[in-house]
Amino acid sequence: MSEKLNIAYIQANLQWENAEANRKLFEERIGEVSNQVDLIILPEMFTTGFSMNAENLAEETEAETLEWMRSQAKRKDAAITGSVIITENSNYYNRLFFVFPDGTYKLYDKRHTFTLAKEDQTYTGGKERLIVDFKGWKICPLICYDLRFPVWARNTVDYDLLIYVANWPEKRINAWDALLKARAIENMCYCVGLNRTGTDGDGYVYNGHSGVYDVLGNEMNQTNREDEYVLELSLDKTDMLDTRKNLKFLQDRDRFSLDL
Repeated sequence: MSEKLNIAYIQANLQWENAEANRKLFEERIGEVSNQVDLIILPEMFTTGFSMNAENLAEETEAETLEWMRSQAKRKDAAITGSVIITENSNYYNRLFFVFPDGTYKLYDKRHTFTLAKEDQTYTGGKERLIVDFKGWKICPLICYDLRFPVWARNTVDYDLLIYVANWPEKRINAWDALLKARAIENMCYCVGLNRTGTDGDGYVYNGHSGVYDVLGNEMNQTNREDEYVLELSLDKTDMLDTRKNLKFLQDRDRFSLDL
């Protein structure tokens, strides 16, 4: 088990519906990441932007982007995660891959499809939450709109790190800032939110505000940055567990189950 987890996230302006250009962009940015990093985080739909054009953009699971993620994980000897548009059994999914350094992977299909953008009319929602065991850390990766639903993220399994990859628009960025902080506090965990920048093909503007929060909701980086940049940060599991032990808030959590 590693007491430290070194993460890097890449806040970037995605090229609209251009997978090749986006993979090239992220490959260059990943090249900037130090060799000490354990986990690299990419945005939601990082190859296309938040597009409903799934019929023309979707890949099979075992296709080019997953192979690219495997090659990048091997290149940096680090795990890598982010979501892409996937087709499977005549359905489309906003699917997150968590790729380990050895090329094996876990997947999570976005549970809460964004009805305001009619995502629910294009993509099939997932049914199962993913908890990844990596270097002695329990990690719960979720996607964008999932952030608005605290029950889905509720820390019933003592995970250590909650991750949201997103295309969250500028017009609702105050909610993004507030809810990331709230998820860290209520779940007594580290919470990372990675958003994109720029303007997409539908005219929506994104202004970043990617952030990292500790177990008490304290900001660990400058969360209001709107430019493209790569952040590296070290998370300390001992500090988090000591705070949980001292405050014991998770011991008082409600017990419940979800009807899916």
